[in-house]
Amino acid sequence: MKLYERFADDIENLVRQGVFRRGDKVPSVRQASQQHRISVTTVIRAYLLLESRGVLESRPQSGYFVRSHPGGSDRNALELKATKPIAISTSVDVSRLVLSTLRSIGRDDAVPLGSPYPDPGLFPSDKINRYAYAAGRDKGLWGVTDALPPGNPNLIRQIARRYIENGISVDPNEIVITIGATEAINLCLQAVAKAGDVIAVESPTFYAMLHAIERLGMRAIEVPTHPEYGIDVGALATIVNTQTIAACMVMPNFQNPLGFRMPDERKRELVDLLTKVNIPVIENAVCNELYFGSSYPTTLKEYDKKGLVLHCSSFSKSVTAAYRIGWAMPGRYRDQVEKLKFLNTLTTPSIPQRAIARFLEKDGYEHHLRRVRKSYEQQAKLMKVMVTRFFPDGTRISNPAGGYVLWVELPTEVDSMKLYRFALDEGITIGPGYMFSVSDSYRNFIRLNYSYPWSSQIEQAVMTVGRLVAACAR
Repeated sequence: MKLYERFADDIENLVRQGVFRRGDKVPSVRQASQQHRISVTTVIRAYLLLESRGVLESRPQSGYFVRSHPGGSDRNALELKATKPIAISTSVDVSRLVLSTLRSIGRDDAVPLGSPYPDPGLFPSDKINRYAYAAGRDKGLWGVTDALPPGNPNLIRQIARRYIENGISVDPNEIVITIGATEAINLCLQAVAKAGDVIAVESPTFYAMLHAIERLGMRAIEVPTHPEYGIDVGALATIVNTQTIAACMVMPNFQNPLGFRMPDERKRELVDLLTKVNIPVIENAVCNELYFGSSYPTTLKEYDKKGLVLHCSSFSKSVTAAYRIGWAMPGRYRDQVEKLKFLNTLTTPSIPQRAIARFLEKDGYEHHLRRVRKSYEQQAKLMKVMVTRFFPDGTRISNPAGGYVLWVELPTEVDSMKLYRFALDEGITIGPGYMFSVSDSYRNFIRLNYSYPWSSQIEQAVMTVGRLVAACAR
């Protein structure tokens, strides 16, 4: 961390702790330079950074002051309780809504606040493409045997090494390469359940989970989910003790759309519960590398002693979404998942596997990730400040610990589908809350993407959405 960033973090912590309160003047640039024995330039850069985070504001001829509603304020944070009712679907049918929403998001002229994908501008596309070009010219690749399950041996080795570097011991022989995490989730669900079975999911939940359940003719039961601690294990215990549940599907780290990082004790409690009743759990870990802070999150897989955790992830959120390379570590269901992979899609394209493997091996994956994490964390703070400032009273926001999306609860009078259409007329996309549930529990919620570089266009779009929200709430 650079010196000005460290100093900025120190000042922000003092604001959070109440040492400097709203409206207080912080030490002048010259005073701070003398007190902390750092250069004037360092102080100025730190204060500018704190301005961009929404912590400080500059007043001409007066100095720097703590903003009335600093970025760290939780005045409009979502309440730390789960009150959503449990709902069980007769069928899941959010795919049409999601497809139409994604098509609108694909408009070239639309501001992508509703995009489900991270900004590709931060991806190392040129490097990956060069490795892909070299792999395509390799005559030894013509046999494409490494396209068959379980996948390219070098890629499998690099994935296993990445887990080890993050302090997680894995068996490389358990890894099956897939066409993105979506295929991994579908294969794992197919391996543990059948048509008509009931699958427990978080509420709200990432719509890819609901798609998998819908595609396989299963039913979803929604479990109340805390905006900071994750799925309500007590509520889930009641469900599994009173009815037949075939599997559970969760996203314990940087959940889409809530953004929480489930505490370690909650993860252990969840795995212990499901182990006792012999119910498999599919763990979506696609955002695990996008953490804020200094430590890689623990996984459900680490607490699994019986092979009941089917861990799924991909490179689509961290390296490139274009190549669609993911993987599964399905525990005791590994052979079944490999067989289903062969029966469903036969192979995973070899060239993308080789290209990503070479990038992981040669090109500083961790350095790339540090840059992405830093960018997302700063932009998350900016988005939170902007929503707090420009959306009407009654708006509440999540507090993401990683990832690139913000979950926003709007005043109860607002219908997110109407808001979605009004925003689209203004050339702005948002993610309506209807996509994240099999019920209408989230009709007044939206998801916003903050991965794109902050610009006047993004800023103006957020202000416009805030104005539309206020109009819908009247």
